[in-house]
Amino acid sequence: MTGRFQKGQSGNPRGKQPGLRSELARKIDGLLEDEAEALISKAIDLAKAGDIGALRLCLERLAPVRKDRPVVFPIPEINSTADVVKASAALLQAVASGELTPSEAAELGKLVEAHVRAIEVTEIQDRLVRLEDMGMGGKR
Repeated sequence: MTGRFQKGQSGNPRGKQPGLRSELARKIDGLLEDEAEALISKAIDLAKAGDIGALRLCLERLAPVRKDRPVVFPIPEINSTADVVKASAALLQAVASGELTPSEAAELGKLVEAHVRAIEVTEIQDRLVRLEDMGMGGKR
């Protein structure tokens, strides 16, 4: 038996529209919404009675695990690509001294790298303008 569609071709080539939810998901949401207060009360009662799973669920809602935190670290000012060496050395020293974790320093390093790329693009643009001005006899 052959299907309605050619092999390797989807019946919906554009795919599901973003944000479109299935009928089942909408029904489940409706049921949960209608019973939300009772379910929350039950979870709290179970947690109070010592149910570890319910306790974990309640605590995760009250105090979710932080995925990020502010990092206070004075990075040396970066005004040119030459300044990146000072910033990088400061990050390495902070990791070596335990002031920053390696992952915190890596994230800060990504910010430094993005800032340096922005400086490089600006410097290239400035050089290009100067070269164009020289090629046009200084006329613009």
